[in-house]
Amino acid sequence: MGIGGISIWQLLIILAIVIMLFGTKRLRTLGTDLGSAVKGFRKSIADDDQVTNDTEAKDSTGDASSDTRSDNSKP
Repeated sequence: MGIGGISIWQLLIILAIVIMLFGTKRLRTLGTDLGSAVKGFRKSIADDDQVTNDTEAKDSTGDASSDTRSDNSKP
């Protein structure tokens, strides 16, 4: 048994039909486009994490200096 009750022979037949319908060139282009989209998504996630980490680092150093008050001042 293969994936979800589909045997390997059924998967090969489906693959052959897809190749006949779309052709290898179109499937290769589709794979390249999908790969670049995943790569761009991962890069944007990594950039977002880096920006978040930078912001947290600035906040942690900025909070201590901004919350300090003299004993004479009252809110």
